[in-house]
Amino acid sequence: MAFEQPPLPFAKDALEPYGMKAETFEYHYGKHHKAYVDNLNKLVDGTDLANKSLEEVIQISFKDSSKAGVFNNAAQVWNHTFFWNCLKPSGGGAPNGDLSARIEKDFGGYDKFAEEFSNAAATQFGSGWAWLVDDGGKLSIMKTPNAENPLAHGKKALLTLDVWEHAYYIDFKNARPAFIKNFLDKLVNWDFVAHNMTAA
Repeated sequence: MAFEQPPLPFAKDALEPYGMKAETFEYHYGKHHKAYVDNLNKLVDGTDLANKSLEEVIQISFKDSSKAGVFNNAAQVWNHTFFWNCLKPSGGGAPNGDLSARIEKDFGGYDKFAEEFSNAAATQFGSGWAWLVDDGGKLSIMKTPNAENPLAHGKKALLTLDVWEHAYYIDFKNARPAFIKNFLDKLVNWDFVAHNMTAA
């Protein structure tokens, strides 16, 4: 069964008032994400991975260096689908409820979390991702290069920011720190993060 590209959870122009143009999604979703899906389907066609879940493909291929191409495309399919759900119009700012309490407990407050997350996103050299993860019951920040994600490392992803240059160049040119700040201030979908935190 072929892997499919899920639809965006918002209209392509829905985030324009919040710093991300429709053109960004025409390329990032319409070209980059689609290419990962298409490449993955070609790579697994006729193999024993073709009937596995996307998560299983990621975990199996990460451990097998001969399947690096499969891993890179499978992980990027998963990462992008996850990232789109981390965004919403009029999002961002500090969360509330149980998530706020967990951030207070594990980071010492939202400002400290934002500082650590921003630093991870800004200092990831080259292409990669910044993540908020549940690591054995404790919230922590991690960054990963290229296509790597927490799933490959046995951790549970709660939130991510794509810091590949194509994620922000149309909107912010080379100003990655401005992209990170805009994400935290205006775009984070804390409802999705809270759902991930409580999901089994």
